[in-house]
Amino acid sequence: MVSTRLIATDLDGTALRSDGSVSPRTAAAFSLVERAGATLVFVTGRPPRWMGNVAGAVRHRGLAICANGALVYDLHTERIVESHLIEPGVLSEAVGRLRDRIPELSFSVEYEGGFAHESGFRLDSWDSRELSGIRVEMSALTARPGAKLLAFHRDMDPDILHALVDDTVGDLLTATHSSGRALIEMSAQGVTKASALATLAERHLVVAEEVVAFGDMPNDLPMLSWAGTSYAVANAHPHVLAAVTHVTAANDEDGVAIILEKIFG
Repeated sequence: MVSTRLIATDLDGTALRSDGSVSPRTAAAFSLVERAGATLVFVTGRPPRWMGNVAGAVRHRGLAICANGALVYDLHTERIVESHLIEPGVLSEAVGRLRDRIPELSFSVEYEGGFAHESGFRLDSWDSRELSGIRVEMSALTARPGAKLLAFHRDMDPDILHALVDDTVGDLLTATHSSGRALIEMSAQGVTKASALATLAERHLVVAEEVVAFGDMPNDLPMLSWAGTSYAVANAHPHVLAAVTHVTAANDEDGVAIILEKIFG
């Protein structure tokens, strides 16, 4: 029987409650992983600056893979230790193609150290509070390397928009999505949660068969496909539920903690 040496979990909609909190049960389950000598890695679409409350749940230890694999963040030093960025020329080309094909799109870019959006990017109240970005002209938006290019459409179905974006710029960038809105997240070509996790696992001398991964949205699919054992929470996107080896309880029912207790309890 293969032992579990690495736990990789998504955060929003998976390990976290819907209000963004880490439940006491989940925090205790994270401690079980550490006490067993296994490695716990958070693998998220979040930027590093959103990791504060989660880092506290693990006493600011370990690494987190952020921005869908573009950034690796040290939870103790609070520094980015590895990055895979989109070059300015690629950002500009991608925005130009997408705007020609889907004129209603608005754009923003997540950088290593911040977030900016063009004047047409429509921020809802939640975005305005959480993203805290600055508004710039498009020429400035694409003038420096970015971790993620985001494209937002007010009305389109997220899966349909994802397919259109991938068809338009799939030769330049890797596109995915992780929310119920038509907000498409694009990383440098080939950069995914799986690519970053595979590199981290190799450095820990861990093979895929020794990894258990948890997720809920399409941006988790590469990671879930790569891991030897994969779990979707019950509230996951249909594509995720169809792709995993196992299903656990919903995020608000501590589905990740339930499995960690079974493995390490």
